[in-house]
Amino acid sequence: MGNYKFILSGGGTGGHIYPAIAIANELKKRYSDAEFLFVGAEDRMEMEKVPLAGYKIVGLQISGLQRKLTLKNLSFPVKVIKSLRKAGKIVSEFKPDVVIGTGGYASGPVLKVASDRGIPCVLQEQNSYAGMTNKLLKNKVAKICVAYDGMEQFFPADKIVKTGNPVRGNLTDITADKHQALGFFRLNLRMPTVLILGGSLGARKVNQLIENELRFFKKNGIQVIWQCGKLYYEEYKKYSSETVKVEDFLHRMDFAYTAADIIISRAGAGSVSELSIVGKPTIFIPSPTVAEDHQTKNAKALVNENAAIMIKEKDLEATFKSVFTEVFESESKQQELSNNFKKMALPKATEHIVDEIEKLLN
Repeated sequence: MGNYKFILSGGGTGGHIYPAIAIANELKKRYSDAEFLFVGAEDRMEMEKVPLAGYKIVGLQISGLQRKLTLKNLSFPVKVIKSLRKAGKIVSEFKPDVVIGTGGYASGPVLKVASDRGIPCVLQEQNSYAGMTNKLLKNKVAKICVAYDGMEQFFPADKIVKTGNPVRGNLTDITADKHQALGFFRLNLRMPTVLILGGSLGARKVNQLIENELRFFKKNGIQVIWQCGKLYYEEYKKYSSETVKVEDFLHRMDFAYTAADIIISRAGAGSVSELSIVGKPTIFIPSPTVAEDHQTKNAKALVNENAAIMIKEKDLEATFKSVFTEVFESESKQQELSNNFKKMALPKATEHIVDEIEKLLN
């Protein structure tokens, strides 16, 4: 079996970090004596999250290319050269058998160096619209694991494997019942429940919307679990009441998902994959500020399959109440969304990605 060595690289956002950790955990399950090294960007959240998951990480001094002409861009070529040099050193010293990239600019230098040296590389693209780093690496890697159909527009068709996105392990087999879940949040068993997800840091526009609509929810006899994010908790905790639970972070997602009748969420790739496994009727409010407008494209891919509803931020004021009411008042609509959403779930994604990595080891 050999003592395999794996480098995993990706980061900048949770959406790139958590899949990398999930893949490492699955590899560790299969090869208990394997060695792992993560490579991230020096000043980003992976430097904190990866050690918490029990893995060693080294940082590159790299940042993304700004979309506008800024001073930061002038230092970009210097950072790239430095990062390629450091990546070369890391690869030479660690001698990985396979290198896995989950997107984000930190993975660029490592995968370039490794592939140039003939080390097999695997890309994992979470979004329905490929990221810039992954597009640049497409001809250098052996396999590209994707979560959406139609990715041939970005990548060579013969390298694509549709695996889905890794999700947090405890979500593929939620055993909580509704009684227990609502009890955990101290909510009423007879009232419908809406769950609001704005991402770990929070989403200003989503929070402002919920603040404005608390009266509307109350009037309709709806209770709310509102994950407002740690940046906004101080501002919104004052709204906590018997029927509104304001949380900075949800530690028991299984309970949150079980308690919910309808979910309102951002449309990051990780959230979308997780929610498809949960399969509750979902209204997506994509963030318009992320690179290449990924979130809108992720949400659109679901809307096209009648698996979810999307409201753009700029339309919230005009249409939120009517769109929400239409879903809330129609059980058949909720059922239809739920069934279609579940059909798109790929709960064994992590195992399938690791199967592809195993093929390269042999």
